[in-house]
Amino acid sequence: MSKTAKELPENNSSEEKAKKKKPRFRILRWLVLIPIFLIAAAICGASVIFVIFAECSKDLPNVEKLKFYSPSETTTIYSSEGEVLATLYKENREWVPYDKIPKHMIDAIIAIEDSRFYEHKGISYKDIIRAIWIDMRERSGAQGASTITQQLARNIFLHPSANLRRKVREALLAVEIEKRFTKREILELYLNQIYFGAGSYGVQAAAKTYYGKNISDLDLAQCAIIAGLPAAPTDYSPFEDKKLAKERQILVLKRMYDLGYIDYKSMKQALDEKLVYVRKKTATRIKKYPYFTDYALHELFQKYPDDLIWRGGLKVYTTVDLKMQKQAEQCVKDGIARAEEQGLNCHQAAMVVVEPKTGFIKSMVGGTGWTEKNQFNRAWQARRQPGSSFKIFVYTAAIDAGFTPDTIIPDSPASFPDGPGKSYTPLNSDGKYMGSITMRQAIQWSRNVCAVRVMERVGPEKVIQYAYKMGVKDRLEPNLSLALGAGVVTPLDMASAIAVLANEGIRVEPTSIRKIVDSEGNIIEDNTYPSQEVVIPATTAYAMTDMLKDVVSRGTATNAQIGRPAAGKTGTTDSHRDAWFVGYTPELAAAVWTGNDDYAQMYGAFGGNIPASIWGNFMKSALAGTKPKDFHNPKIDAIALLICDDTGLLATGGCPHTHKEFFRHGKAPTRYCTMHGDRVLNTEDKSKPGKKAETYKPEVHEEDLLPPEDFAPRKEPAKQSEPDIIIDEKPIEAPAEKPEAPKPPPAPQGQTDL
Repeated sequence: MSKTAKELPENNSSEEKAKKKKPRFRILRWLVLIPIFLIAAAICGASVIFVIFAECSKDLPNVEKLKFYSPSETTTIYSSEGEVLATLYKENREWVPYDKIPKHMIDAIIAIEDSRFYEHKGISYKDIIRAIWIDMRERSGAQGASTITQQLARNIFLHPSANLRRKVREALLAVEIEKRFTKREILELYLNQIYFGAGSYGVQAAAKTYYGKNISDLDLAQCAIIAGLPAAPTDYSPFEDKKLAKERQILVLKRMYDLGYIDYKSMKQALDEKLVYVRKKTATRIKKYPYFTDYALHELFQKYPDDLIWRGGLKVYTTVDLKMQKQAEQCVKDGIARAEEQGLNCHQAAMVVVEPKTGFIKSMVGGTGWTEKNQFNRAWQARRQPGSSFKIFVYTAAIDAGFTPDTIIPDSPASFPDGPGKSYTPLNSDGKYMGSITMRQAIQWSRNVCAVRVMERVGPEKVIQYAYKMGVKDRLEPNLSLALGAGVVTPLDMASAIAVLANEGIRVEPTSIRKIVDSEGNIIEDNTYPSQEVVIPATTAYAMTDMLKDVVSRGTATNAQIGRPAAGKTGTTDSHRDAWFVGYTPELAAAVWTGNDDYAQMYGAFGGNIPASIWGNFMKSALAGTKPKDFHNPKIDAIALLICDDTGLLATGGCPHTHKEFFRHGKAPTRYCTMHGDRVLNTEDKSKPGKKAETYKPEVHEEDLLPPEDFAPRKEPAKQSEPDIIIDEKPIEAPAEKPEAPKPPPAPQGQTDL
């Protein structure tokens, strides 16, 4: 025991020594390994950086070209056939020598864009580190670190796209520029080249654009406004947002004060100075078809920065078909001439033609005469009431909710609540009523009371949803009068909306741009295969098309008949200030509006006369030489039944006028015609073999006049001594005399449609 006891301390001591040696060994090992790792990482990093710089250094532009600098490239607009429509260029670029530029202008630019300009050799490493630190701290990529020299290199030699390769090449070019040019020469190049918004390049052009003065005549306050523009020429433009421009000016002046360029008194005087701006227009050289080209430019500027458009040398290929454009312009001109001959007091018109499957705007006519003084484009800038053409959205929502083209709707007097103690009483344009008619007949003859009844049952909010889904962009109020066109729309939106019906329920956003190619040959936009969205079922679209075909073939739009399948809807406001026809074939959809800019009332002008005839004449010429096509019938998930024209119920052998109708499963009528039921249907009841069908007695059931029960919960109608047929869940006062059985509608006189 004693020997063992003596040996234990010795063993413990050796173990403790071993434990002490291990940490020391580990420390020594890491002291050796860490430098090795750092050296290896540095070598790898340097190799990567060398490879990146070597790759980016290939084919760098020769900065000596700056000595022979020329203005930016011209952007060209083409038709779909490749014909030049317009060129965009600048005539307000004036080179001004460094000595003519005020010191305030130079100091302001340096203060806000590159405060270390005189210290660095093209790249400011301090600013780069600061920008990276702020971006990491704020988790954003908003901070920039480009020097004035880098901006000069980017704007003259490189593409504006932000990527690592461009940034590296920009830095390399900046270093080369600093080697070959003095700071004074760099500033002169920069101040004459940079974009200042509103189409102005260089400080001289900017001074004339914003103040109508030479740059040498500007004071400190004016220079501070211009110096703040390059970072975001559109956002900081006083033409666009004076408040934001003022905030930017304050920042510029504060930076100048902090850097010692101005004293406090000068800063305060500049801040208090009231500035007056004088807009000078940029040069756009429109050669042909200004209404379409005007819209194409609008769409272009909505998508891309001004700087890229004006100096990027873009090639913009549009969707316009020049043959159709010429035909549309001529048809509009001829239509207004006929209106003047007839004394209709109708002096303006607009027309938009869209290809349903692609959304391409094939032609656009914004009025009867474009001039430099009157460039108002009624095709997309005018917001007018659509009249009864808005019923397209009412009945589309109804079809999708369970109604069918043969749902019976009472065309009889009705009033609807319209606020506390108020009521809304719609009237038909002819002041007459046709009794109980089908929805097909209601849209065919544009019966106002029927449209309001349907809208009240479906719900104004639901109708508005369908209008928005199909292409209407203006705000619509959920009032029953909206069924008759109480809101405002544009011809472009209406053409886009009816194109959905022509395209079997698929919406394609309309566009005037097919493809855009930049100055280096890169495609930056291609709409050859546009995005599509199913907004209504194909069966709903076909049901609407089938009804709207009747409007053209035997309804209010017979002037739009073109000898091939066509569908559409007329529209006239009750004040006769707007008249419309919106129609389509399988190939093209078009909206036509006529009226007056001052909202003067027209005399006897309806959607079914001048607008329908303009549409018809255009379609005849535009589709001449093409084989007629009928609308595709989506038979999937649908059944075909023979329907009585008069009642909208299943036809019997005694029905004199019938047609074939397609219904979604579960939505087909189940009752047979009750008007012509005094004859025997010569078929057998398959549920009871050998038994002949019953004889149908002439009786009318209330449920025959309502949409399917699963459409909306029924309410109990108020009690009345002699109830009338209802569809709107509200009793309708019985007329003085009981109407006779409905007769086929008479041929319209004067194509009336309100």
